Amino acid sequence: MPLLDHFRPPLSSRRHWHSSHHAWAATIAFDLNARMPEGYFAEPNVQFGIEIDVAAFEEPAPIGAASGPAWTPPSPSLTIPFSIVTDSVEVLVYEAIGGPVLAGAIELVSPANKDRPAHREAFVSKCETYLNGGLGVVVVDVVTERGGNLHGELLARLLAADEAMNGDLYTSAYRPTPAGLDIWREPLALGGPLPIMPLWLKGGPCLPVDLEATYGRTRRELRMADGA
Repeated sequence: MPLLDHFRPPLSSRRHWHSSHHAWAATIAFDLNARMPEGYFAEPNVQFGIEIDVAAFEEPAPIGAASGPAWTPPSPSLTIPFSIVTDSVEVLVYEAIGGPVLAGAIELVSPANKDRPAHREAFVSKCETYLNGGLGVVVVDVVTERGGNLHGELLARLLAADEAMNGDLYTSAYRPTPAGLDIWREPLALGGPLPIMPLWLKGGPCLPVDLEATYGRTRRELRMADGA
């Protein structure tokens, strides 16, 4: 089923992109759970507009001891600019043996992940943290209303050099190994098909992430088969 533009008219004026992203993440998790081996499970994790209560940080409540005065933390030695990931649309795969342990992640890029340098930096840092932990990662970027290539920025971070990457729509997969980082990248185009990407689980098997089948099912379940 061809890829639609969920972020610009006419579809954006009829349907909410965040609903499609949410449903797609859930559908990918359902599809993975139907095919992955015993001992693993996938869960969608979708959060939009994450905010921190600034007032809670500006006025910390003193911690009192049973037999002593209340304790107040000292002022910080240094305050620097820092941004957290405000939107998360992902599918997390866990190994269930011995308790849930994160083994892989699929990230669906949202407009907020690309709307400013600090948010792009936060998204790249999140992916880098997963990779440094030995997790396989798949990134899917179908956002048309924001430019920029987060895959290129991730490679620039890892290689400490500028890497020109063409195309704002793409999907990429990463596999950390002792020998280095294996990378798969496929360009995406509106009206075109979606590929099957490999998700390499930490210490486990490789799972096929069928973007075409799951996207098609999402559109059908949301009654967007005709693009309306």
